[in-house]
Amino acid sequence: MGRLSGEVMNVLEAIKARRSIRAFKNAEVSEESVEKLIDAATWAPSAGNIQPWEFIVVRKQKTKRELAEAAWNQSLIEEAPVMIVVCADEVQSARRYGERGKALYCIQDTAAATQNILLAACSLGLGTCWVGAFKEEEAREALKIPDGLRPVALIPVGVPAEAPEPRKRKPTNQVIHYDVYKTRKP
Repeated sequence: MGRLSGEVMNVLEAIKARRSIRAFKNAEVSEESVEKLIDAATWAPSAGNIQPWEFIVVRKQKTKRELAEAAWNQSLIEEAPVMIVVCADEVQSARRYGERGKALYCIQDTAAATQNILLAACSLGLGTCWVGAFKEEEAREALKIPDGLRPVALIPVGVPAEAPEPRKRKPTNQVIHYDVYKTRKP
């Protein structure tokens, strides 16, 4: 039991320690570290255990520049030594779950995989930022992504060059409901 409770504490610590990092040191990220991040992503839950994800690891400056342009020139995308692009396989999810699989389940599944990458990176001392603001078609072109596969998250990865303070969170008593939803008075 001691080992399991220690692991749980590490996960809770990583959840609270994770920050969106937008500045990176000029330091490489090893292939071993990238593989650990992708391995963590593949352990995410997925509807029907379909695992409708694909990951594109980008190190080439030209491709990172194209992705930065697709993301309204967010410079962190170019500055990070590694970009991980998380893609959802809509076709695979739709085969089993129809339109709901295509429109929702594969997005939920890849969101869980993305969160695993962010938390694993934090535990390895790496910084990340979940970038969802990008022009999908431009990213698709830059990465030669085929139809049926949808880029859903750009994740710059690197050694953090900043240590942001935690952002304010709503207290749990403002977001929790028991048994049924109850409207709160303003």
